[in-house]
Amino acid sequence: MTETPPPRRARAEIDLGALRANVRTLRARVAPHAQVMAVVKADAYGHGAIRCARAALDAGAAWLGTATPHEALALRAAGITEADARILCWLWTPGDPWAEGIEAGLDMTVSGMWALREVVEAARATGKRARVQLKGDTGLGRNGCQPADWPELVGEALKAESQGLLKVTGLWSHFACADEPGHPSIASQLDVFRTLLDYAEKAGVEPEVRHIANSPATLTLPETHFDLVRPGIAMYGVSPGPEVGTSADFGLRPVMSLKASIALVKHVPAGHGVSYGHHYVTEGETHLGLVPVGYADGIPRHASGRGPVLVGDKVRTVAGRVAMDQFVVDLGADTVEPGAEALLFGPGDRGEPTAQDWAEAADTIAYEIVTRIGARVPRVYVNG
Repeated sequence: MTETPPPRRARAEIDLGALRANVRTLRARVAPHAQVMAVVKADAYGHGAIRCARAALDAGAAWLGTATPHEALALRAAGITEADARILCWLWTPGDPWAEGIEAGLDMTVSGMWALREVVEAARATGKRARVQLKGDTGLGRNGCQPADWPELVGEALKAESQGLLKVTGLWSHFACADEPGHPSIASQLDVFRTLLDYAEKAGVEPEVRHIANSPATLTLPETHFDLVRPGIAMYGVSPGPEVGTSADFGLRPVMSLKASIALVKHVPAGHGVSYGHHYVTEGETHLGLVPVGYADGIPRHASGRGPVLVGDKVRTVAGRVAMDQFVVDLGADTVEPGAEALLFGPGDRGEPTAQDWAEAADTIAYEIVTRIGARVPRVYVNG
């Protein structure tokens, strides 16, 4: 069989071997009784949800996590069955497909009374018991039930459970500042979470899993692991923040490498403007290399003039503005042939930049760098 050659313009190489190794490393950091949820929301942080979900399950993850129900249903439609993995989804809006979620055996997060009413109505319509996880807002201030409203939500959920309409399978929350070691909110949120757990369990809830640990908490806060941890960005080999430590500090390897092929190389004189606005002007005679990716592909325009790229054996810097489909690097006295590789980021083994380097160049976080790489850049899977 002839394999389709990798696309030449640009490609994001996804190392599934690295992802599996990362999952095993993360599993080794938690107590044997604590399960691992592989978070594959946002198309697995830009890496490809279906392939990454399967690789994570192969490596020992027991749960998958998504933000939207549509992401979760897509995993089921791709053939990931209830026997393969439990799937938790947490970002619901009124009118979302609760009935389809029940039919697909999803664990569905309820953060307020409107959601509980909708899931109960869907359970009655399908004639099947819903699996529900109650989420408390312990201080993040986003999704989740406020502690003052927790007794009502727990009480009504237990009433529905007694009627055979649902089963409360989990109790959970999310940290605001776990990526800032020592931040006072960490201890505060953990105290609130334990209070919410105590109330719910004394009221009669018998959860299968209790969980609050995201990537930084999984890596640095063993007291937060409870029954389940939810690594997201760490699973893809990217540190949740410089303050926490580097990927290498935790034995994790970046999974995505972003590559493009040089489209054009030309010799230009001194004083030549480069890209929109001429924010970069050549100081002397030089060679310019054209890299055929831009902000439509997810290359941050904020990294104009700063984004690092390995071309040949040197790290170059984006010359001038990143445009929609392309940007330029100044090669100086060097030259390469069209088709030569431009390596925007990867694990760093060859001295290439990392996603964190691009995050710093764009004044953002590495999560955004990998997640924003668009659909116009094909994913090419290696070590599958």
